[in-house]
Amino acid sequence: MPSDPLHKSLTSYAYNILGSYQDAKDVVQEVLLERLSRRDDAVENEKAYLVRSVINRAINVKNRQKKILSGYPGNWLPEPIATEGADYDLNQKDILSYSLLTLMEKLDAKARAVFILKEAFDYDHDEIATVLGITVENSRKILSRARKQVSVGRSGAAARPSSAYLDEFINIIRSGNTKKLEEVLSRDVIVTSDGGGKAVAAQHPVEGRDTVLLFLSGIYRKFYQYAVIKKGMVNDQPALLFFEDGKLVNCQIMELDGELVGRIYFMRNPDKLSALQSALNSASDDEMRS
Repeated sequence: MPSDPLHKSLTSYAYNILGSYQDAKDVVQEVLLERLSRRDDAVENEKAYLVRSVINRAINVKNRQKKILSGYPGNWLPEPIATEGADYDLNQKDILSYSLLTLMEKLDAKARAVFILKEAFDYDHDEIATVLGITVENSRKILSRARKQVSVGRSGAAARPSSAYLDEFINIIRSGNTKKLEEVLSRDVIVTSDGGGKAVAAQHPVEGRDTVLLFLSGIYRKFYQYAVIKKGMVNDQPALLFFEDGKLVNCQIMELDGELVGRIYFMRNPDKLSALQSALNSASDDEMRS
């Protein structure tokens, strides 16, 4: 069995490809069990073998996931992962930003793997070719296309709101001041919600300042008027966490366009909030003991 650091690295590889923590854990577990059942088979480099096996298994699972998602109720967003004081079985430092994970849904599974290995783990093309069983030239071409696809419609890296910015946003929500809310939204703001068919969520992205203003004003008033709102870090990005009776019911991640809100992601799917809730509970318990 691999050491704990290696296990965490393997899970991080799988999560970045899949965007699902549970699926990542399943992939790693399957690979380790298969390796354990064939422990007498000679392997020149155990770590390289496991990394290659996990990445290729994750690619296969992602391809199946894409087919299944054709029937997904509404928008599909990656599962948010706490990257501040969390107790996950992965390396938080290796986790890609939520904005980038979301953009990478444009890519097919192999392109996603090439992009991640190069951009997140600094593999060279010889190493990528070895891991994925492709040529070096093919690796270069896939990366070039992937970078273009990910950068479509983007002028640069998504700006992240500061803690003070989030405080002000919370105050605007609490006050119900639609004029103030309108002033912080960009003209082309987009809101994407994932309820997974298990929580109320918009079935399609909501676009444009006027439409988004009405949408946000309505849901904040209807669903979150009495919610406890806390600040947190998910996938190395600031987030607002909404709780009702101690239960996490929404994780809101924002990107800024200059000083204005350009994109908002609402994760309301309870299945994709359960691990985040557990990590937050664990962090809270640690704080109480310290």
